[in-house]
Amino acid sequence: MTGAVTIWTYDWVPNGPRGHVRDIRLRWALEEAGLPYTVATVPVADRGPDHLARQPFAQVPFIEDDGIRIFESGACLLHLAEKSEILMPRDPQLRADTLQWIIAALNSVEMVTVPWWYIRMKGVSDNPLAGWMRQRFERLDAVLAERDWLVDNRFTAADILMADVLRMPGKLEQLEEFAALKAYLARACDRPAFRKAVRDQLDHFEAADAKRKKAGD
Repeated sequence: MTGAVTIWTYDWVPNGPRGHVRDIRLRWALEEAGLPYTVATVPVADRGPDHLARQPFAQVPFIEDDGIRIFESGACLLHLAEKSEILMPRDPQLRADTLQWIIAALNSVEMVTVPWWYIRMKGVSDNPLAGWMRQRFERLDAVLAERDWLVDNRFTAADILMADVLRMPGKLEQLEEFAALKAYLARACDRPAFRKAVRDQLDHFEAADAKRKKAGD
C-alpha cells in the first residue's frame, strides 16, 4: 500500500473527552511506526448519512488507507499494525501473542472499564463492576510484574491498546494498588509518540474552539 493513511475524527468535542477520543490510538500507532497520515473530520453535531455510511454507530475513529475503509479503533489498529514490524512482530508466535493481547485489551479489560466508568459518571457510589474490574487488574498486574511490555518484552500495538484502556482508570486512581500496572502505564505514556499524539489531538480541538469562537463573533 502507498500514500498516507487518513484518520477521521470529530471536528470538535467538549473539554471532557479531549485527549481520550479514540483516534488517539491510531495517531499513536502511526507515530510509533513513522508512517505518514492525515486527519480529517466529521461534524460531531450532525452525524448524518455520510458519517453513518462509514461508521454505522456514528462514532469515531475510522480510517481510509489506499482505498480501504475500516471503522472501530481496534480493527483500525490491527490494520495499521500489519503495516509495520514495529507494531506487529513478523515471527508467527509473536504475531499471535500481539493479536491475543490486543483482543484481551478490548474483551477482557475495556469491556469492564468502560461500563465501570459510565456507572461512576452517573454518581453511583457502590459500583457493581468494581470487583470485576479489580480482578482484571490483579491478573494483568501479575503479568506485567514480570515484563516491561506485553509481547516479547518489546513495545507493540498491543501496548498501545492496553495502555490506552488503562489511562482512564489510572486517571481516576483505580491503579493505586497495582504497582506493575502503574509503572507500565507510566512507561507507555512517556513515549514520545504518545506525547505527540496527545498534543496533536488537543491542538486539533483547540483549533476548533478558535474556529467556533470566530464564527460566533
